Amino acid sequence: MRQIRGVILDVDGTLVNSNDAQAHSWVEAMSKYGYAISFEQVRPLIGKGGDKLLPETIGISKDSEDGKKISQEQKKIFMTQYLPTLSAFPCARELLEHMHARGLKLAIATSAQPDELKGLLQVIGPDVQDLFKEETSAKDAKQSKPSPDIMHATLERIGYSPEQVIMVGDTPYDIESAAKVHVGTIAFRSGGWGDRDLAGAVAIYNDTADLLTHYETSPLA
Repeated sequence: MRQIRGVILDVDGTLVNSNDAQAHSWVEAMSKYGYAISFEQVRPLIGKGGDKLLPETIGISKDSEDGKKISQEQKKIFMTQYLPTLSAFPCARELLEHMHARGLKLAIATSAQPDELKGLLQVIGPDVQDLFKEETSAKDAKQSKPSPDIMHATLERIGYSPEQVIMVGDTPYDIESAAKVHVGTIAFRSGGWGDRDLAGAVAIYNDTADLLTHYETSPLA
């Protein structure tokens, strides 16, 4: 059995219950600029960044004039209207502290922008950012998940081989992105995906509390 030395974690839907909020903010931002897209169309795409979501929903590039405006508006709506209402999943901080106490090097791989990430981590608790050795966000990757860019960057920073690292995420895009750099994934159902969608994971748990409860029999033990 391989020795896990590092854990790469997603944040939205994995540590913080924010996937619905992200979807609603995209719907509202697109609506402001004349694009009528439903929540049901956007929600399954949360976990991808705007570079994937905008072309797949309204057929425009994130770097187009409208794409830039919508992306900026989505971030504004999320940060001002939704972020203050969010909560972390049960035992999210306790799980991070437990892994850190076990000597695991923790890193973040997210499609969120750096200031969004800072806000999301504050939802988990004060000073939780100190538990992470590395943070890789949208600014560090040309393409978002399921492209492997973010995972490549994080794996390089964490300094371990793929066999020594595991991903913790909540979407098929986390699993696919990690697999492209030969990293296995522990998946959570908390992001709204079912076991069939998460079938590529090495293990599946309900959420952070479920993994903490079963830590000693998990791939992290």
